[in-house]
Amino acid sequence: MSVSIEQRIHDRYAELSPQEQRAADVLLAHLEDLALYSSAELAAMSGVSRATLSRLYRHLGYESFTEVREVARGLRQQGVPLGPDADPRRSRHLDQELRNLRRALDPSGEQLERAVAVLAAARTVLVVGLRNSHPVALHLRQQLQHARPEVRLAPVPGQTLGEELLDVGPGDAVVLVGFRRRPHGFGALAEACAGTGAQLVLVADGTARRYAGSADLWLECPLDSAGPFDSYAAAMSLVAVLADGVLAAAGEEGRRRVVRAAELYESLAELDLR
Repeated sequence: MSVSIEQRIHDRYAELSPQEQRAADVLLAHLEDLALYSSAELAAMSGVSRATLSRLYRHLGYESFTEVREVARGLRQQGVPLGPDADPRRSRHLDQELRNLRRALDPSGEQLERAVAVLAAARTVLVVGLRNSHPVALHLRQQLQHARPEVRLAPVPGQTLGEELLDVGPGDAVVLVGFRRRPHGFGALAEACAGTGAQLVLVADGTARRYAGSADLWLECPLDSAGPFDSYAAAMSLVAVLADGVLAAAGEEGRRRVVRAAELYESLAELDLR
């Protein structure tokens, strides 16, 4: 069955929607311990809705996740090897990534829900990211822009941070992304963001704890890795969860924005949509 799950995903991957592909990637990464997770946990790890997972199961030819999990559990009990090769380095990396994801997307916490509410209700959202935090900030801005209007990224080339903060005030939100190896002056930047009167959401690893006092909300997102380099997998997953939540909160208006963006992609022929 595990071979069948894996083969069905590979055979039908190109037919799946981007959200379903994201969920399918998580299934492939967890074939070995698939029976240990609930559908809600897999949805959180994938950054997709449970409805998306249900559609994926049907596209793969299964009635529900219960069917997939029960057969996977039976194979595991029979000693059938599941998942990719047992490279110990990759195994340690996967274990660490799972720990990072569980901490960043803790379903028992309220910080994520509160952050989504802040980002959905704000008049404008300014996303700030420096050095290695910039790619995460850029991706968050791009995803939020699909869900709501008035989302800006800072710093823009050629501009100072002071200029970027000039028009931010009460009713707005600032997302300050601050992963380790932050540039000098990050603490002053956090205080300046808070001083605008906007709601400040700090997205950072545990080394930024000393700056959390300046923020209204702190989303701790670990970068720990089994190797010498930090891993930003959990950070990008957190971006997806935040954007998904804001899109859901936007309701019909958010759906219209997504449709309009797709129409513009097509009319400008900017993307390969095949």
